[in-house]
Amino acid sequence: MAGTALAAGTIIVGAALTMGLAVAGGASVTAQRIIAAADAAALAAADVTLGVVASDLAACVAAARVAEAGGTQLLSCEIEQYVATVTVGARYAGIEAHASARAGPPEG
Repeated sequence: MAGTALAAGTIIVGAALTMGLAVAGGASVTAQRIIAAADAAALAAADVTLGVVASDLAACVAAARVAEAGGTQLLSCEIEQYVATVTVGARYAGIEAHASARAGPPEG
């Protein structure tokens, strides 16, 4: 009887650890996806602002489309002297996560 309880307890602890690691892994992947989407959106906005990419879209509209393509939502977009600063967000397991990025010409 004691061996059965020990085996059941070991299985339950193992399952709980596995679920915890799965959630942590998913959160890590989501964080990297959000960061990549923020970088891409900032680059898109800066490219449109600088005229590197010919587009009929406003810079922040281009950033919003790139953010959506990356599975995120554009939360803010500012263009100041050819430098684009964007913030994007997404949800994972009911938790909102945000990332910001800047892009523009090199300083100097």
